[in-house]
Amino acid sequence: MKHQLYLSWSGGKDSALALWELSQSVKYEVVGLLTTVTKDYDRISMHGVRVSLLEQQAAALHLPLKKVFITKNAGNAEYEVAMARVCEEIQQEGISTIAFGDIFLEDLKLYRENNLAKVGMRALFPLWKIPTTELVREFLANDFQSVTVTCDPRKLSERFVGRVMDKEFFDSLPADVDPCGENGEYHSFVFQSPNFRTTIPITIGAKAFRDNFWFCDILSANAETAYL
Repeated sequence: MKHQLYLSWSGGKDSALALWELSQSVKYEVVGLLTTVTKDYDRISMHGVRVSLLEQQAAALHLPLKKVFITKNAGNAEYEVAMARVCEEIQQEGISTIAFGDIFLEDLKLYRENNLAKVGMRALFPLWKIPTTELVREFLANDFQSVTVTCDPRKLSERFVGRVMDKEFFDSLPADVDPCGENGEYHSFVFQSPNFRTTIPITIGAKAFRDNFWFCDILSANAETAYL
């Protein structure tokens, strides 16, 4: 019997790649998704993606979704309390492990491990220490499709936000930018994955500069009002 777990799901490329890795495993089975949502905006925290699109991803994966609600400008303390509350719900399902899409940030890995240990759970990192250039090749070879939703202007110009992440995108990244954006250079929204039952139809909305980052609104092709 496979070890059942939840996956921390940002809606972006790394969490989608983590799910792909886990789906190839004979040892693990993902039985649910866990996403942090900023309730003031009804959007995925950090990424700024609408919850309605997050829910379309969960439906395409046929997986239940649990949301960790925090307020805008929430600090670590608020996040940790909210996360612990949802972890208790997950434990009631008999699940003791949460997987994350982190690749090489040691301090973030330790932070996640310590927080889960406080509630008697453990963390799993299916992408850990896989070279990011190798992950990009896997991303392209398996026909993932994603679009950038936010960029750090200290690393990437406005022209990189709202772009489809194809080979041309990765080839055009500056040399000092990690190909997977692991240092926070960019975040993304996946609208097609080998794990999805259906492609999520989207359109690219307005760009805005907010909280020192460039954001691009992603809209359902079934038409939502474009605002940030």
